[in-house]
Amino acid sequence: MRLNSIKPLLLVITVVTLAGCATHKDELLPHGGRTMQDIWHQEAGEGGSGQVAHRQLLDVRQSLRRPLTEVDVRAAPTVQASYTRTAANEIQRQFHRLPNPDLVMYVFPHLAGTDPVPVPGYSTVFPLYQRVQYAMPGERVEAY
Repeated sequence: MRLNSIKPLLLVITVVTLAGCATHKDELLPHGGRTMQDIWHQEAGEGGSGQVAHRQLLDVRQSLRRPLTEVDVRAAPTVQASYTRTAANEIQRQFHRLPNPDLVMYVFPHLAGTDPVPVPGYSTVFPLYQRVQYAMPGERVEAY
């Protein structure tokens, strides 16, 4: 009985294996006449050093950059001052605590222990998050 169920399985595996061997790699993955060395030289530049590709990357980055305007130059000290600690703002918090609400859980009366001892119902309070989390400067300024 067991041998009869294995024979069709072996037949299917044999047919699939022979069908896989009947195809040619060029039919499945045509490469178009370019070798790996041609692709490397095209992408990495002359001699495979990557200097040409690196130079092209820098040129593209430079075209995306813009010079600072007068408004940006005048606003820079104000923006930087908000992140700088001084004697005046030392007593103020930069990193505000994020809210960590308390959860109240009611435990119903139950029996506990190996000798069933009655425990009356009670309420307990625990924080929602295990640790205190802090916001980045300017991310949260309102009190909770």
